[in-house]
Amino acid sequence: MTLRFGTDGVRGVANSELTPELVVAFGRAAGAVLGGPRFLVGRDTRRSGALLQAALSAGLMSEGIDVVDLGVIPTPGVAARSAESGMPAAVVSASHNPFPDNGIKLFGGGGRKLEEELEERIELRAAELLPVPDSSAHPAGGAVPVVGSGVGTTVTDGEVLAWYRARLVEALGGRGLDGLAVALDCANGAASAVAPEVFGAGGARVVATLAAVPDGTNINDRCGSTDPAGLVAAVRSEGADLGLAFDGDADRVIAVDGTGRIVDGDRLLALFALDLRSRGLLADDTVAVTVMTNLGFHRAMGAAGIAVHTTDVGDRNVLAALDAHGWSLGGEQSGHIVFRDLATTGDGVLSGLLLADLLVRAGRPLGALAGEAMDSFPQVLRNVAVSDRAGLPDAPAVWEEVAAVESDLGGDGRVLLRPSGTEPLVRVMVEASTEQAASSAADRLEAAVRRALPVA
Repeated sequence: MTLRFGTDGVRGVANSELTPELVVAFGRAAGAVLGGPRFLVGRDTRRSGALLQAALSAGLMSEGIDVVDLGVIPTPGVAARSAESGMPAAVVSASHNPFPDNGIKLFGGGGRKLEEELEERIELRAAELLPVPDSSAHPAGGAVPVVGSGVGTTVTDGEVLAWYRARLVEALGGRGLDGLAVALDCANGAASAVAPEVFGAGGARVVATLAAVPDGTNINDRCGSTDPAGLVAAVRSEGADLGLAFDGDADRVIAVDGTGRIVDGDRLLALFALDLRSRGLLADDTVAVTVMTNLGFHRAMGAAGIAVHTTDVGDRNVLAALDAHGWSLGGEQSGHIVFRDLATTGDGVLSGLLLADLLVRAGRPLGALAGEAMDSFPQVLRNVAVSDRAGLPDAPAVWEEVAAVESDLGGDGRVLLRPSGTEPLVRVMVEASTEQAASSAADRLEAAVRRALPVA
């Protein structure tokens, strides 16, 4: 067994699928491919984080690399430190997944996510380093073990959280958030040690802080960006102007307006694109998004004269487009929003802070601004279990049904079918002018997929 990269690092059930043995090999492989002499390592608040961080660090030190322990810190904080120092980095986190899961995200020196070629090299190297079943041999992939003073060590960076908080506040450009009442949901994750202090330092009045007491098992548990019901209630009860819900490692954010209405990543991205363009800060008047972005976003940007570049799913693909073309803004419906002039990856706390700044400058409530920014098309998502997701491209009956559905929808909807990158699933997405039309179309496509690629 070995580890495989998905759309954002490797993930699995900690100590079962993601075992210390696998993670040691993965650490050795990452060290061999990405090099040193130092490597940054941080984690979120999961109970298994200390275990897997120790295993990852052991693998890195086995390759003669010194580890800089950043402790519990948001993923974008690790990326920012990597960009500032030039060191490669890793984060032990499974993002928005439930607490039994964990994972590892990697950044190259400079804080950028890895290209596929580097991920493949790490996968292959890790596989070489794993023990062969029923063998007492100690695999080393032909390499001479590092011994004596060549073995790496570890040091703790006790200043990184303060440095990261100050960096976030600096993004306000000296402007304050005075008068804005904010409620925060930290998902019992890495934002717990950052977000309340940052918004307070920025001048906002933090009227409610939810899910900011992590115990190792409550990360993403009925809280955070995947379950903002508690935040909605708090915004209403406390009279907040803005609610912000982060995920476990704080690289995404979902907002709540003063009435308790949820504002997703598409609407946030539309707001930011329009605001940046009005200030002459949207490079090439272009924003980068993924294929999951709502059709309403595309129409709103077209009406505003803003070009939209579409990539495959994954914030890594959005980042690659931004870097390739020198663009300044991109993101995903899930709340990954990248301000490329300020960060090398999505940063939920940064995005929330800049949203608060936008509201103060506009002097208008989020609900009014979000409603004007775009109209969302009803969207229906289905995950269809199949026996062979790789067979989707060669299933003509499925694509005939896709063509028929697209013809029926005309210009008032769209269809997206894609195999999951990590699970035996086909993901079906339909947007239409009404919820009923989208649901009916999704039913047809789901049935076609089940007929062509049945579960074994």
